[in-house]
Amino acid sequence: MLTVEGLQTSYGQSQVLFGVDLEVRRGEMVTLLGRNGMGKTTTIRSIMGMTAPHGGRISFEGRELRGMTSFRIARLGLGLVPEGRCIFPSLTVWENLTATSAARKNGKNSKPRWSTDAILDLFPWIHARRSQMGGQLSGGEQQMLAIARALMTNPELLILDEATEGLAPIIRGEIWKVLRRLKAGGQSILIVDKNLKILARLADRHYVLERGRVRWSGDSGALGSDYETIRRYVGL
Repeated sequence: MLTVEGLQTSYGQSQVLFGVDLEVRRGEMVTLLGRNGMGKTTTIRSIMGMTAPHGGRISFEGRELRGMTSFRIARLGLGLVPEGRCIFPSLTVWENLTATSAARKNGKNSKPRWSTDAILDLFPWIHARRSQMGGQLSGGEQQMLAIARALMTNPELLILDEATEGLAPIIRGEIWKVLRRLKAGGQSILIVDKNLKILARLADRHYVLERGRVRWSGDSGALGSDYETIRRYVGL
């Protein structure tokens, strides 16, 4: 579904990624792990066209993404939940949801997977808060709204950058429940996070970045066998 080969990205004269390879197959949850500053967010930004790579190849459903603008990449079916949430604080919760909604369908006769009714089933609290300004929500509510907003674009691939970073344990638990439901429903997911214990149970495959290179990759069974090694890479 998503294939990244030999990805190289720099900020000015400072090179951050040195030939990153990864792939996400349809229906999989794949993780991107590593300490802060190892190139995870730069990888996501490169995939989404927010930072232009200078080498390598990125393809989605067989279509080359390098050189495309971010909004055109999003229209192909990639939905991003960015680091820092980035909801619209001056729009209501409902306006945040509907401002970027897209009735993207899987096949000619199929219906969009994510409607407002489906979102309310996944996030029941939104109904009571629908008229509240986004900037008035708690950090955890903003994060869940950011996930809901990305789903309203009906993405083929959902990308989450630090989805549970800095959140209270109870909110992290709610987000993991949501991600379990999404995966059970067949949603393809690429996630940046550091919670190895949960990701080892939830995700299918994993990539570990160190200084802009993939130092380890494997499925959850292999991650369990190499848990202590991976933990050192992630910095836990």
